Amino acid sequence: MELKGKRIAILAEDTYQELELWYPLLRMREAGAEVQVIGTGSAETYGSKHGYPVTVNGAADEVRAEDFDAVVIPGGYAPDRMRRYPALLDFVREMDAQGKVVAAICHAGWVLVSAGILKDRRATCFFAIKDDLVNAGATYVDAEVVQDGNLITSRTPDDLPAFCRTIIAALK
Repeated sequence: MELKGKRIAILAEDTYQELELWYPLLRMREAGAEVQVIGTGSAETYGSKHGYPVTVNGAADEVRAEDFDAVVIPGGYAPDRMRRYPALLDFVREMDAQGKVVAAICHAGWVLVSAGILKDRRATCFFAIKDDLVNAGATYVDAEVVQDGNLITSRTPDDLPAFCRTIIAALK
């Protein structure tokens, strides 16, 4: 139980990518962490790109960065919705400011862009949003996982094993 006592928030919104939410959620629980699914506040249950539901434990405006050790942001099309909620962006920004693990995969880089936390940092993402990260001040690296301090990013579901190993290592 390498993450016993750690608390992790996984963000959710409609059209999330199934594997990018469920794989980290189950892997972090398997490692002993307490995992909470946090939504934007627009619903209590969100559907994935293929309709698979996830029920949230709370909304972004109800949680505080002080209560978590990490936040995981899955991709899919959900990040384009997530970035429209100031409370969610404030939560991610505060997690970063406190030096907590901020982990984003695939299109979740959009949330990092909107939170304004990429300037002068190394990161990766799904190739289609590479320009967005670069324009936000990041140095793009095409690798399965990129860690820059507390920031951990990956590209696609194929990278999930490395992504989760890196999150767990950062939290130990």
